[in-house]
Amino acid sequence: MTTHSTPSHHTRHQIVRATGADTSVLAQVIAEAFFSLPVCQWLIPDQAARRAAFPGYFGLYVEHALADGLAHTTPDRAAVALWLPGTGPTEPPAGYTQRLAALTGPHLATFQTFDQTLDRHHPAGVFHHHLAILAVRPDRQGQGIGTALLHAHHATLDQDGIPAYLEASSQRSRALYLRHGYTSHGRQPIHLPHDGPPLMWPMWRPGTQPLPARL
Repeated sequence: MTTHSTPSHHTRHQIVRATGADTSVLAQVIAEAFFSLPVCQWLIPDQAARRAAFPGYFGLYVEHALADGLAHTTPDRAAVALWLPGTGPTEPPAGYTQRLAALTGPHLATFQTFDQTLDRHHPAGVFHHHLAILAVRPDRQGQGIGTALLHAHHATLDQDGIPAYLEASSQRSRALYLRHGYTSHGRQPIHLPHDGPPLMWPMWRPGTQPLPARL
């Protein structure tokens, strides 16, 4: 899940590794950046309930990346990129369902449908890094921070020939990723069931490994 940040002079932005001490603040950054996305409105239509649940929910993503992948941020913690390596959808951390239920309450089934829908479209069989989340605090968007986060990890991926996968959350963010070497992958876009909105545009950035089968 990603938000848009206009590329602009990315080299001026310092990118650092996040630590466990950053979990709460980065979860809040994601919650604010994603609050009005159509998919997030679908997950929890009521604004007050969404605002209450989202910091804890996105904290699960940050913890997962810190434990099993990589989390990049900026020195002022205004943005975050969460990367998870694997050959397909990564296994959720222990206790995920119970913690998700505690955070989302009556919306649990909707969140589980969201997870299952993404997993069904995730490429499998080729090692890659999944950009699970890229988010920039709303008041810092349009300053090239998202591009800087991409460049920071793309340099490592390109050195090792590793491909990347992501799900763009809007046509605008999809255009950003097209400019950074990603191409459409699989059926476009993924739709949520039960008259849900267009969910994500899956995208693949090739490395030296072969492209996985399209769904």
